[in-house]
Amino acid sequence: METRPTALVLGAGIMGLCTAWGLLREGFSVVVVDQAPPPNPRGSSVDHHRLIRHAYGAQAGYMRMVDAAYAAWDELWADLGEVLHVPTGVLAIGEADGDWLRESRAALRADGRAVTDLSAAEVTARFPYVSGEGLAGAFWSPEGGVLLAERIVAALAKHIVISGAVIETARAVRVDAAHATLVLEDGSRRRADALVVAAGPWIPRLLSGLGQRVTASQQVLVRLAPPPELAESWARAPMILDLDGGFYLVPPVAGTPLKIGDHSFSLTGDPDDPDRSADPREAELILDLARRRIPGLDGFRHLGATTCFYDVEPEERFVVEKISQRAWVMSGFSGHGFKFGAVLGRRLAEAIAKPELEAFIPAWAAGEEVMPA
Repeated sequence: METRPTALVLGAGIMGLCTAWGLLREGFSVVVVDQAPPPNPRGSSVDHHRLIRHAYGAQAGYMRMVDAAYAAWDELWADLGEVLHVPTGVLAIGEADGDWLRESRAALRADGRAVTDLSAAEVTARFPYVSGEGLAGAFWSPEGGVLLAERIVAALAKHIVISGAVIETARAVRVDAAHATLVLEDGSRRRADALVVAAGPWIPRLLSGLGQRVTASQQVLVRLAPPPELAESWARAPMILDLDGGFYLVPPVAGTPLKIGDHSFSLTGDPDDPDRSADPREAELILDLARRRIPGLDGFRHLGATTCFYDVEPEERFVVEKISQRAWVMSGFSGHGFKFGAVLGRRLAEAIAKPELEAFIPAWAAGEEVMPA
């Protein structure tokens, strides 16, 4: 009687679930352990949306990886039977022609991608809900869109269970990487042939060595509803990136709220803290970043501010590497990892199934090298 290899995945966020999906496709028997059923509202992956775009500053490796990400998402959509992505395009702006704007434009053009420079007046003419006043630079890129994050996590969790995986609700208190084992809060253990630790901001608590490289970071997000007379326009708006100035805006696609966040990391906070309420002062600072770009922003209905946690690597490079002969860690996604969840999960699963590929994973995941086909 044939026995399938077994895999244990800690974390039912996008990374853990996508890796479980990949391992199932590679013929593994899979158990996923998480402290709450997915989608866990306290998890890093669970929000209305996440962005996917090629504009990536000087990080050309991640820019090129977006093509592989889209291909992996297409595989996942086929398995789920629905597409949970809304194309929007990218409006990148800056009050100064800063590094991120300039380097993104140059990298996109060097890679042969469509980029249209816009003057301040052209920004306002093309997107009348955005003020071009004082802009030093802007460009439009048609590639990019919104991933419906919470719906993806829920659908993927359902799919892997239907496909034979088990999702167990339990809190892990220790990782025994050498033996591919998790020790749970009740003292019981879970073992497998292969272990993947994808526990987001809880990883520094579970893997002390990684705590020197990855920091949990509480982030504040503000959710708004445009006035009724602007609702249709905003629902068709692009994502807006002012990453030199410090904010990003996600349009209210598919019935979601409009979301504004800042592009800085607090590098503070405890993901186990029961009080995750947002500091109103931080929310106001985020709104201040966007007010000069969005006319009449104070007339938008405030739907509330919330917090989420990132696991931040100082150079914003992903950490996907072996921590023992039978265990891997996935961490350091720094707020920009979700877009790569499907491709990271698929390729890590392939490497676990085909050890000749495993040496390529760490540098590729860090945006430094190309994976072999």
